[in-house]
Amino acid sequence: MTSLAATDDADLLTHMRAAARSALHAGITTIRDLGDRDHLSLALVEELTQHPEQGPEILTSGPPLTTRGGHCHFFGGEVEGPEALRAAVRERHSRGCAVIKIMVSGGNLTPGSVPPHQSQYSIGDLRAVVDEAHRLGLPVAAHAHGVQAINDALEAGVDSLEHVSFLTPNGVDSNSGLLDAIVESGSFVSLTLGWDRFVAVELPKAIAAHLDRILAAYRDMHRLGAKIVIGSDAGIAPDKPHDVLPHGVGDLVRLGIPPVDALISVTSLAARLCRVEGRKGRIAAGADADLLAVNGNPLQNPAALLDVQAVFRAGVRVR
Repeated sequence: MTSLAATDDADLLTHMRAAARSALHAGITTIRDLGDRDHLSLALVEELTQHPEQGPEILTSGPPLTTRGGHCHFFGGEVEGPEALRAAVRERHSRGCAVIKIMVSGGNLTPGSVPPHQSQYSIGDLRAVVDEAHRLGLPVAAHAHGVQAINDALEAGVDSLEHVSFLTPNGVDSNSGLLDAIVESGSFVSLTLGWDRFVAVELPKAIAAHLDRILAAYRDMHRLGAKIVIGSDAGIAPDKPHDVLPHGVGDLVRLGIPPVDALISVTSLAARLCRVEGRKGRIAAGADADLLAVNGNPLQNPAALLDVQAVFRAGVRVR
């Protein structure tokens, strides 16, 4: 993330505009931005409100809440302690953010921070964030790789679990009790899928070493009835361009999930997670005229989503 830290606001906004266009041209008409630096995405949100044909509708979290020197601290969201966390939630609400993102565990992008299996916040911290966010009508998205982080996030009542890698100090533990707890909680499960197959894929070591077991847990969660959507992590690496989300549908199908369920995960179910159901994720009178036309039937072949023929945003054809 050195290049991000070295990029000034004007140049970063230029890159963000290009990323928004790339996503839109792939048929991604609404996105959650859970990795914003210093609230820059709010400027882009305002631009796209006036010119929706230039990018997707963006539902931004602002800088993710993280500990001092913690995972993704370079976004500017370092904050610790229940009262400071509550204040940070209120600030994001006042600015117009649509969701609160908190780094419950460590991650793979930040040298010097705790490893991904280790938690960053206490259960008391998480409850303070969730209570304040829910009081203000905002959902909470929890970055949670580790088992302890997943358990704590569930106990605190978060609205979505991001990544959900089931990491422990010794590997992976996706026991049936935890899977049942995820399903029973009603939290959405945002799986990190979708890679550009034309670029060499480099998974973090902690994930690559246990990938088969993690993917098996994803299959089990679907079988048990978890509310699964796809969070692409677009923009973090060359194999994660901002138009990568459609590849994730194929990844779900390769896990044995029926194509219709995979499509629901990126349309109507994703709209429910983002709290824009009714006007997003469906084709109906009164809904937003955000439409994607592809060459082929994705219910038979998910790769058809990559053969885009037309994209409409707010009723305007943009591709």
